[in-house]
This record gives sequence, structure tokens and C-alpha cells, in this order.
Amino acid sequence: MRILHTSDWHLGRSFHGVGMLDAQRAFLAQLLDTVRTSAVDAVLISGDVYDRALPGVDVVRLLDQALADITAAGARVILTSGNHDSAARLGFGGRIFEQGGVHLRTGIEAITAPVLLGEGTPVAVYGIPYLEPRLAAPELGPDVSPTHTGVLGEAVRRIREDVARREAAGAPVLPLVMAHTFASGGITSDSERDLSVGGVGAVPLDLFSGFTYAALGHLHGRQELAPNVWYSGSPLPYSFSEARQSKGGLLVEIDDGGLTAVTPVPWKAPRNLQVLRGTLEGLLEDPHLGTAEDAWCQVTLTDEQRPPKAMERIRSRFPGTLVLAFEPPSGSRGVNESYSTRLARATDDLDVCCGFLDHVRSREAAPEERDLFAEVLGKVNAAEVSK
Repeated sequence: MRILHTSDWHLGRSFHGVGMLDAQRAFLAQLLDTVRTSAVDAVLISGDVYDRALPGVDVVRLLDQALADITAAGARVILTSGNHDSAARLGFGGRIFEQGGVHLRTGIEAITAPVLLGEGTPVAVYGIPYLEPRLAAPELGPDVSPTHTGVLGEAVRRIREDVARREAAGAPVLPLVMAHTFASGGITSDSERDLSVGGVGAVPLDLFSGFTYAALGHLHGRQELAPNVWYSGSPLPYSFSEARQSKGGLLVEIDDGGLTAVTPVPWKAPRNLQVLRGTLEGLLEDPHLGTAEDAWCQVTLTDEQRPPKAMERIRSRFPGTLVLAFEPPSGSRGVNESYSTRLARATDDLDVCCGFLDHVRSREAAPEERDLFAEVLGKVNAAEVSK
């Protein structure tokens, strides 16, 4: 049995104002190639299929095409909702989609309705949708704590009971659980939405002990928390904090004896990410930064003063610069100094004006700018005297 574990597609997301739909089409093409070349039996999507509860029409069409292509290639799809998805909208038509090999798990009622894969001892895939603690706890029972650990723990308890019932009935299964959550020990990225509202964010890792495999979603970096507990990570980078992460999916292999292998499957992004830091002139002249010229870039300038036309100049070499920050070195003039402190040092109105300009743009007023301030202040003062 070969299962492709993915999560956090975030279809429809933009990256610092740049639409990513074409990049998402590209990763889906690579995913489909993996399904075909690796003879994948099922594709798991562990939440955050969409980036927002109300995706655009073109985004919905992209998912529709992806599901059609995957099932046409011979694989089933098991999909759970994440904290970015609208569970009700994503789950629409689920009973009909089952007949075409697409299994949607977006509600509490389906937690103990596994998708059975394979012959012999089947793999039972239990899909747990994202459970918002304050909303899910009352539905799960009066004694369930309205925390992430409380609601997920109750969902896992019910799954364990279902596995035990099957075992007692002489129909054992290899249980695989999908969950969209933040498990203890996971490493976060800047592009994930905080889950801590409504309860303690992290859930104990031992919730997933005893399962053949736990296919987790939410954290965007691929990582192994235990031999049987993995985050696949997002298929594309969605923040510059993910610049050094390897993106793709996980090929999970299971036989009658249990889990046999978990193999990372890399998918190449159409454009790399680069995080650059240095003075403007240093970055423009550095011969080792050639690979950044075709990348999306986050640039932090460390000049003593903010260079004029900084974005225009940095884009002359790195046209894919999306984020530009300025962090002068420690000890530079005015660094970490409040505007009120600067104002207290001012000796006249001209100092106040020039100090404000310096404060908001991190660069002293040029001589011609001081002259212009002086001219305007002179006219204002003359007007006041004439009244």
C-alpha cells in the first residue's frame, strides 16, 4: 500500500502580493506525476486545502481539476478540513464524491467512519477535521475540555474504540489517523495561523502512539516527530522563513505488518526564495549572489543611513525583491532612539523638521532639503509677524 501524505495546499494564497495560482498548478502537476510513477493508492490532504473560507471561482476550479486528475490516475483522495477552510463548504457533496473515490472528512460525525484501503489487513484511514475547541467541545460531550488537547483527545479516543471493536469482531485494521493540529515538538513557520486562541495550542505527541501512521497538517515545514508521526509540510513555501525548507510530499508505504517506509518526495517550486542581508552597495556588487537574481527576495539593508531609492536600486539587480527592510548596525546614529528623545535635543523649528524627516526615513536631511525647510519656515514666520 502506497499513500502520498500531503497537507496545507492553501490554494488561492498570495505571496507578498504575488498571486500563486500558477505555482500551485505546477506543484499539482508534479503531485500527479508522483501518483502515476509511484503507483500511489491514495492521496491524503491533511487540512488547509484552501487558503480562505470563501475561495475564488478559479481556485475552486483548480481543486476540482486536481481531484479529477488524481482519481483518473487510479488513486483515491482522502481530504480533511483545516483551520483555513470552511468545513461546511468543503464538505458539500461528500456522500456523492465517495462514489468517485474522493472522501471528505469535514465533520465530527465522520471521525469514526474510516476509509478502508487494501486487501488482507486493510489500512483504515481516520480523518479528523480541524476542531475549533469552543465549538467542537459541546458537540463532543459535556465533559470534554474546550482546549485543543481536550477535543482532539476525545476524537482519538473514539477512533481507538472503533479500532478495538473491529479487532474484537475479527476484522483487524492498521489504523492511520489524519489531523490538522500543532503537536508538541513541531517547528513552526511564519506563514501558519496561530491555533492557540480558544485553548492551549500544542497537543501531546503521545496522542498518536499506537497508530500505524499519523499524517499531520498545519505546520509548513516537513518534519518527523516520531517514526510514525510526520508533518508533510506545505508543497510550496508561503513565507521567507521557509526559504531553506525542502518542499513536497511524503510517500508512506505500509504492508500487513505495519509501516515499512516514509520517503520524502521533492517538488520544485517555480521560483526559489532568497533572504539577503548587507549594505546596498555590497549586495549589488557581490558576485556570489547570482542565484538570487531570478528568485523572490527578502532584503535587509544594513547601511548606516537608509539609501535613497533603495527599492529601485535593489531591484535593478534582484527584480524579484518583494520585501525590503532597513536595520542599521547597532551603535549607528539614532538606532533605538525614540522620536521624543530626538525632539528634546532640537534647538529650533528647523531642527524639529529635519529631525522628523530623519526619524521616519532613517536618513539625515540633505543640504537642499534643509534649505527648503528653512525657506518654508521663513515664510511662515514672516506671515505670523505680518498678522
